[in-house]
Amino acid sequence: MRSQFIKILFALILVLQFTSCVTTHQTNYMQPAKNFIPAYKDSISYQEYRLRKGDKLFIQVYSIDDKTNAIFNVSGGQGMQMQVMSGSSSLDNLDLYTYMVQPNGCVQLPIIGDVKVLGKTIREAKHQLEESIQPLLKLNSVDVRMVGRSFSIIGSGKSGRFQFPREKVNIYQALAMTGDLGTFADRSKIRILRETESGTKIKTFDLRSIDIMQSEFYYLEPNDVIFIQPLKQQFFGVSSFWAAASTFTTTYALCIIIYKSFF
Repeated sequence: MRSQFIKILFALILVLQFTSCVTTHQTNYMQPAKNFIPAYKDSISYQEYRLRKGDKLFIQVYSIDDKTNAIFNVSGGQGMQMQVMSGSSSLDNLDLYTYMVQPNGCVQLPIIGDVKVLGKTIREAKHQLEESIQPLLKLNSVDVRMVGRSFSIIGSGKSGRFQFPREKVNIYQALAMTGDLGTFADRSKIRILRETESGTKIKTFDLRSIDIMQSEFYYLEPNDVIFIQPLKQQFFGVSSFWAAASTFTTTYALCIIIYKSFF
């Protein structure tokens, strides 16, 4: 009876420990789409961001007429442009030199008035602004950049709000900015809250799949919120075979002591 009890107890502990181990299959990136790792080749691929209401644009107008340039570019605009390029300007200062996309979908330029940019990419907005200024300045060039863009990460001890360091930031670069995910982060069920033209949506994707690069999840969009959940194994705190073996040995010894004490 005692021998049978110990065998059953041994088997239960063994199963529990090995099912609680965190394997490389759960933590490695760029894995092929197999063994429960999905493929995203048929999903929506990356599309250029289209301007929405409330977006902020840094707009700089260039022409051969300095006086006319001064009308469009507020005092100190040239210096501000250099700061934007170097990334040294604060968001508070940038607010003084940016145009917000108004509820009517337009930015309001001096003399020109409203210019419709809603739903356009940055390149399309640049072209639209240059066409709008042409009646006043036949030879002109407009520098358009989106400012104040950020994304947020919540969970796994990596919570924070981060500014876009460049125009496009992929999911791996975003996680690298936080110091990468911990061992017990569930990479198979990353959730992302994303604002779309049809409203805010929550989508789930598997970060381990190499096909993520072909999907809509690869590049972040402004105001994305990434939710990271813990693996079930975090409850046991077992991250490797040797950790499991150590835990098993300790637990088994404890069970023997309990058995001898009460049987």
